[in-house]
Amino acid sequence: MKNTSKQPAETGLSWLTLFASTGTLLCCALPILLVSLGFGAAVAAITGTFPILITLSQYKAWIFITSGSLLVGTAWLMQRGKGQCPLDPNIGELCQRAQLWNRRIWSFSVAIWITGFVAAYLALPIQQWLEL
Repeated sequence: MKNTSKQPAETGLSWLTLFASTGTLLCCALPILLVSLGFGAAVAAITGTFPILITLSQYKAWIFITSGSLLVGTAWLMQRGKGQCPLDPNIGELCQRAQLWNRRIWSFSVAIWITGFVAAYLALPIQQWLEL
């Protein structure tokens, strides 16, 4: 039987990565999207209700660096632990299923991170470039 002690760390880091990348979406992409669609009053109401969003947007560079680092760390853990499931058929199947879900969660987190990054850093320069 192979060692599966890395599995809980991999799963925990995958969920942490999901929440961190969701933070990038909430702080940066969602307000920009709402304002772009003409829902500025909704953004004002949301930031009035959840003032932490203003603080998050002030530190967006750190949020993106931290969540990006978590994504890279999770990818490294998933790659390193690839194929390290036990030989027991029942436990091995559960291990493979957990690894599949870790990859799905990670992929979803990467999509969220990319969406937030594009909205926070690339949307305005691209719009300005297109208007030239």
